Amino acid sequence: MNVRKLKKIIEVAGGKSPADLVIRNCRIVDPISQTVSEGSIGVYDGFIIGIGDYEGKRVVDGEGCFAVAGLIDSHVHIESSMCTPEAYGSLVVPMGTTCVIADPHEICNVRGVSGLRFMMNSSERTPLKVKFMIPSCVPATEFEDSGAVLDSEKIEELIGEPKILGLGEMMNSTGVINCNEEVLEKITSAINKSKIIDGHGPMLKGKSLNAYRVSGVLTDHECSTPEEVRDRLKRGMYVLLREGSAARNLANLLEAVNDGNSRRCAMCSDDKHPEDIIANGHINHNLKIAVREGVNVFSAIAMATINAAECYKLKNTGLIAPGYMADIVLFKDLKDFEAKMVFINGEPVAKDGKALFPLVNRVDKAVTHSVNIKPVTSSDLKIPLKKDMVRVIGLDKYSLNTVLQKRKVKIVQGCFEVSPEADIKKLFVIERHNATGKIGKALIENYGIRNGAIGTTIAHDSHNIIVSGDNDRDILAAIRELENAGGGITLVKDGTVIETLSLPIGGIMSDMDAFSVSKKMERMKKTAHEELNVSTDVDPFMTLSFLALPVIPSLKVTPRGLFDVDKFDFVPMEWEE
Repeated sequence: MNVRKLKKIIEVAGGKSPADLVIRNCRIVDPISQTVSEGSIGVYDGFIIGIGDYEGKRVVDGEGCFAVAGLIDSHVHIESSMCTPEAYGSLVVPMGTTCVIADPHEICNVRGVSGLRFMMNSSERTPLKVKFMIPSCVPATEFEDSGAVLDSEKIEELIGEPKILGLGEMMNSTGVINCNEEVLEKITSAINKSKIIDGHGPMLKGKSLNAYRVSGVLTDHECSTPEEVRDRLKRGMYVLLREGSAARNLANLLEAVNDGNSRRCAMCSDDKHPEDIIANGHINHNLKIAVREGVNVFSAIAMATINAAECYKLKNTGLIAPGYMADIVLFKDLKDFEAKMVFINGEPVAKDGKALFPLVNRVDKAVTHSVNIKPVTSSDLKIPLKKDMVRVIGLDKYSLNTVLQKRKVKIVQGCFEVSPEADIKKLFVIERHNATGKIGKALIENYGIRNGAIGTTIAHDSHNIIVSGDNDRDILAAIRELENAGGGITLVKDGTVIETLSLPIGGIMSDMDAFSVSKKMERMKKTAHEELNVSTDVDPFMTLSFLALPVIPSLKVTPRGLFDVDKFDFVPMEWEE
């Protein structure tokens, strides 16, 4: 900024010079004063210079739409869309999302700093404003086998970069509470540079939650009950209300939100597949749910805009007011939140659901060829058991949490055998970064798969191969297909590969556009439910991908074995008396 430029801005705001853009005939929504006013918006040099009767070099008819500040996703793993940031921008910007707070811990678990650089470089090629949190837990815990490690020294080196807002979700809450030295080094790096620290504290309460909060953690997106929301709000935290593909928590959590506490709430998607976004929407879908559930529309809009901006210290962002960035969405109504037009920095970037900017996907060799496994044979897929009473991973409907179940199973020649009478199937996690040969084995209930196998190289957060099925032939075929494809998602039935979505970027992202990925995913999901009998209570792929994450309760599996999250330790499959 200089005096000459500032003088020009003031002159335009004062009506002495024409604005670059004027959006006329719109209803301007102010979530702070909780008013809607008819008028025009003047834009100059990417900023809103005023609301009123302005002359402009360009004039856009708002057609009576509701003008709202650009929507902000306060916590997202872009990689979960299986798209690059460029392709992701083309998908969500037309829905009204103009900014996302991205935690790239998926690609960083596979490729470390090279993965982070890929995401940053890719984000420069989309108008979507992508802000980054440096992943705090790569790997998520010491009990995992990731492709890379981001230790405290590396975080200290990176966290000061301008595009990095802070430290990503601190999943190792146990490490925080027990004052693990390495964990605290990461946190102090963020504190000393006045950076935000994101949380991840499912089921924390009481003094444990107090200890977690005073470490510097500001946010939490892992609430699954209204009481958890209240507990965090009482402690001065921001609660990021999540509506993802596997974790659909929003409607339930809104019970805890009222006009008094809503300013400490923001909206997020966390992990959402492209077909889900196309069918239902992005943050505009969160708004639709909130209003449907009876939340004050102004409070809902604040949660999707200014609240997130204030939480993450996004300067001049989140309101339609003089001096704020001209990130503007024109919604047809405040019920369905269908975007008519979207502007970023005062430039039109989407109209009638279509992006107005080109998609150029570029793939860096540093993030490809990521599947490296020791050969797996059918004998590796046997699950030896000495007792027939075992621990089983029970799936919970539309939740990332699992239930530790005690079940009696069939044993043949000393090994588990799938019984047609019980919905208990095999689950394996195979280390795929360094060909160590590690294979974690578990049993899963309520997945429903029959006469086949489903495998993927998306397995949060270390992204090893995870595969489930009811017979060894199909499980082995799925593993080999994923190796040959260089990563992806595959469906196998009766010894034959039905279909595979190739994910060459780190084994977690496609080089196709979001709509092509979505079309294929929709077809594969339909096949999984109809031909492989996967339960309609779960997402066949998203649910599977979270069963290897040992920081979300209660029972998970890594390449090292079965992990009890509540005990925070490995446990045998056989149930001890």
